[in-house]
Amino acid sequence: MSDKTALLALDWGTSALRAWRVAADGTVLERRREPWGILSLPEGGYPAAFDAITEGWRADGIPALACGMVGSRKGWQEVEYLSLPLDLHRLAGSLAAVPCSAGVLHLVPGLLDEARPDVMRGEETEAVGVLDALGHPAGEILLVMPGTHSKWVRVSDRVIASFATFMTGELFALLCRHSILGQGVPVGDGGAEARPARDEAFRDGVRAAASDGLAGRLFSTRALMLTGRLPAALVPDYLPGLLIGEELLRADEGGPAPDRVVLVGDAALTGRYALAFETLGRPAPMEVEAASVRGLYRIALAAALLPTFAGDAAC
Repeated sequence: MSDKTALLALDWGTSALRAWRVAADGTVLERRREPWGILSLPEGGYPAAFDAITEGWRADGIPALACGMVGSRKGWQEVEYLSLPLDLHRLAGSLAAVPCSAGVLHLVPGLLDEARPDVMRGEETEAVGVLDALGHPAGEILLVMPGTHSKWVRVSDRVIASFATFMTGELFALLCRHSILGQGVPVGDGGAEARPARDEAFRDGVRAAASDGLAGRLFSTRALMLTGRLPAALVPDYLPGLLIGEELLRADEGGPAPDRVVLVGDAALTGRYALAFETLGRPAPMEVEAASVRGLYRIALAAALLPTFAGDAAC
């Protein structure tokens, strides 16, 4: 193992910018995070944000690679979507480049599922990282990536075959802030001591979605609160249960049965989804922390961006 920097890896999203200093063997040497998503850049824009988050890391010959919304229409430079099906090598062979203080910042393309249609940026890199963590298995794998816009990604024999987006997180925020369902609901999470009650309220929401679907049960959130059957403090648990329950029910419609299901992302979110799977009587999925940096490293290797350090890669 070496402490020599081989790659500057960035996941540049809508609301945040994450960066890692990576060794030739893939070890993360240092990580940083700033609230500089593409909609909240510091003065000086993209170049200033890149310089600040990689300060002290840059040196001659060290490649830089970024995924996410930085390659979108509102990003530093737009990168065309790649159509499905898609594997690691076609993704690595389609990188774009933008001049920067490191010489060139390589950008990972997003993906287009023309059949739906649907698009994504950033999750394709996480998918690469998860498949690498699993040892690149053959067969049918379903990756569930919770978030503001949750992604369900189907991988068939190491190839991304299809995906679907569910606006679950954004719908929850809109309903809480701009609908009658959020009126009278206190701000806060109820505290750790209330976890059993919160989990049961969430389960009740999942069961309600399974019973009548989202449209038929959404207003039950308000009715249950007004009649005292649902404490106002538990609305932020019951309502996500409805939304996530609906997502699970609709996302599994059609397609081959997966050999395994993997939850990808922040533990707080994946934990809720795991509880929804359990409530619906489905096998517990594996859980993998966000895999962006692992995916960026694998893409960089496949794109031959690390030739200077090839001798260290076997350490």
